[in-house]
Amino acid sequence: MTFAEILEQVKMLSPRDRSRLMEHLQSMDVGAQKPRLKTGAEIVAMLENMEPVETLYPEIEDPVEWVKQIRRDQAKKRNLDWGDRG
Repeated sequence: MTFAEILEQVKMLSPRDRSRLMEHLQSMDVGAQKPRLKTGAEIVAMLENMEPVETLYPEIEDPVEWVKQIRRDQAKKRNLDWGDRG
């Protein structure tokens, strides 16, 4: 049955039955509501209340160098030898 066919059947209902149908459809949709999006202030508050995240090599400030170091560590751990690429 298509949506158009269902609408045609709904049009044939009495006003009372249409009202009951609407109430039923709305009650079905209550559980499917999307979660409320957080505001910027709520996100900031959540971040401020988080515990600090510990990272490896906090002394490396350059993100590219940090990723290179992590990859070198992973390669050593996996016994990979790609030669010295710097």
